[in-house]
Amino acid sequence: MKILFASSEAHPFIKTGGLADVSGSLPNALVALKHKVRLVLPAYQAVLKKLSAKEIKKVAEISVRGCGKIYSAQVLQVKVGAVNGVDFPVWLVDVPELFDRPGNPYLAADGTDWWDNGERFAIFSMVVNELAMNRAGLKWQPDVVHANDWQTGLVPALLSLEEDAPKTVFTIHNMAYPGNFPKSLFDSLRLPWQLWSMEGAEFYGSFSMLKAGLIKADWVSTVSLTYAKEICFPEFAYGLEGVLQKRETEGRLTGIINGIDEHVWNPATDNLIVQNYSVKKGRIAGKLANKQALLSELCILRGEKEKKSLERLTNCMDKPLIGLVGRLVEQKGMDLVLEIMPELIQQTNANFVIVGTGDKGFEAQIRALSQKYPHRVWAFIGYSESLAHRVEAGADMFLMPSRFEPCGLNQMYSLAYGTPPIVHHTGGLADSVVNATDENIKAGTATGFVFYDPSRHALKSTILHALHLFGKKRTWQKIQKTGMELSLDWKHSAKKYIELYSEIK
Repeated sequence: MKILFASSEAHPFIKTGGLADVSGSLPNALVALKHKVRLVLPAYQAVLKKLSAKEIKKVAEISVRGCGKIYSAQVLQVKVGAVNGVDFPVWLVDVPELFDRPGNPYLAADGTDWWDNGERFAIFSMVVNELAMNRAGLKWQPDVVHANDWQTGLVPALLSLEEDAPKTVFTIHNMAYPGNFPKSLFDSLRLPWQLWSMEGAEFYGSFSMLKAGLIKADWVSTVSLTYAKEICFPEFAYGLEGVLQKRETEGRLTGIINGIDEHVWNPATDNLIVQNYSVKKGRIAGKLANKQALLSELCILRGEKEKKSLERLTNCMDKPLIGLVGRLVEQKGMDLVLEIMPELIQQTNANFVIVGTGDKGFEAQIRALSQKYPHRVWAFIGYSESLAHRVEAGADMFLMPSRFEPCGLNQMYSLAYGTPPIVHHTGGLADSVVNATDENIKAGTATGFVFYDPSRHALKSTILHALHLFGKKRTWQKIQKTGMELSLDWKHSAKKYIELYSEIK
């Protein structure tokens, strides 16, 4: 089967969130199943800087009508093997006026959306449409086009108007980002009039690329079974519950949970941690060595002298270390965490390590806590992929209290690293973590800790339960072992996608 995978980001080319992890890993898993895949991305400045002139070549040029002008889009093909772990052709859509900009694919330097995001990703989608219809002279037409999130929502919509078009799958990674724009953008782009209706891109008078994809794709998927159910309700659907309920009734909405790239996230081979370990060899000693190295690194990062930090670490090694890596925003439950942290510091012997960036108020509170409790709280405000690996390996448990989480990957990394996660029962968190009740522990199925009400009280009581079981070493090691033995890679999920592609009529 030939599959064209369209995304606005993909690891290791460029990453802002979980979409990049999926777009970087799923195509590889499909190739491993003997399918022919092409990944198409915008040629951002940051992507082109990673590649030399010898590693890319122009393979096509496509003219596309934008807002008041004609863009010349060059299609650049990345040499297979030029980027580590990417063993299939990648096409980059190079429109310098739209994508040759510093930093984030979606945000300007001041943190606001690029003013022309609507036009940027509409043009990208138009180019993908031309590639999908084999009108670029590349002599390759896919059987299926797999589009992702609002940035490619126009792809299924445009292909729905074509004759003999490939089948389309549209995957929602997060409904919170709808891609809504003024109707004037739709008019300026001179998009086909057939798409402007309640059964198209029109959304309460505005232009919604997300809605266009949801309605016009042959099949809609999302990144966990629970999230597929949740988005049919108003509190998760952001006004699109009617559309999603209809797709569900049609039998055209499904959830397939993400996997993790075990070449990258594997404690037995991870070169970003100080001591490798596995469920079969060196788990307990490996966790301790990584815990000490993590805390030492964080002490040094905040300016402590090595001797002083070692003295502190001596008193910390036998105490539970709770790790948190992620965006410091309300969606991720950071307000709940910050409400209860002072109480937990005073009432328990737990220590905390927090890595992330986000709301400036939350960042300031975390800094204040680390200054007030330097023996108990370590913080790194910023993003560090390598430090994230060391937190997963060095922490005793991992905190992920998201109010909603379409899939989530950190809880799966935690399971793989023997770091039982503490999660809210929502989306992919509900689908991937088995609560450590007495019954589940006895049955040998418990892998972490789950709370069911997104409140400070429920979160605190669940953390206290986890701390209690941490003191029961045999029980704790049993929970660790059960999580580490799970098969979390992309093989199973990739097979589900192939079944889905094959099912589309």
